[in-house]
Amino acid sequence: MARPRAQDFEEKRHGLLLVAARVFAAQGMEKASMAEIAREAGVSKSLLYHYYPSKSALIFAIIHDHLAALDAALAAATDAEAPPDARLETLVATMLEAYRGADDQHKVQINAGPALSADQRAALRAIERRIVGRFSAVLSQIAPGLGDGDAPPLPAVTMSLLGMLNWAYLWFRDDGPLSRRDYARLATELMLGGVSRLG
Repeated sequence: MARPRAQDFEEKRHGLLLVAARVFAAQGMEKASMAEIAREAGVSKSLLYHYYPSKSALIFAIIHDHLAALDAALAAATDAEAPPDARLETLVATMLEAYRGADDQHKVQINAGPALSADQRAALRAIERRIVGRFSAVLSQIAPGLGDGDAPPLPAVTMSLLGMLNWAYLWFRDDGPLSRRDYARLATELMLGGVSRLG
């Protein structure tokens, strides 16, 4: 008979993911060990393996939970009735807010490729495609001509915006001169000012 889950299973699982993300971000995927992660989390190695049977499963769970939460936040923030410009700013602000306190998970996502199986990478790419699609849908409404004639293709414009947002963690500080909402407005204005002339 399967072992029943404790009532606080999900809470413990999430706590382990946060600790593991911190260890992986600091030490790298190859150097960090399950024993080190268990020690940092204050749990036994056997308990860690109860939640995650391998390092690959743990890395996958960190990224999957991070991306799934981001995708859900973007879906909840999407208002089909709002003007496209406003929808874009809302999506940008939502993404930046979702990244608050998630630098470790973000670093794991960027560096985890070789540690994941082909099936794991495919599952993560499916979520990433949904996230990209939410931004592409709005950008294509703002500039319907993207990809026509000399206009740059929609994927290039979309990934340029996401590149700005994904790498903001390298320089953005919550105690700096810009709030996340301020930066969302700035990034949106930079995109709108350029994209309106592209298509």
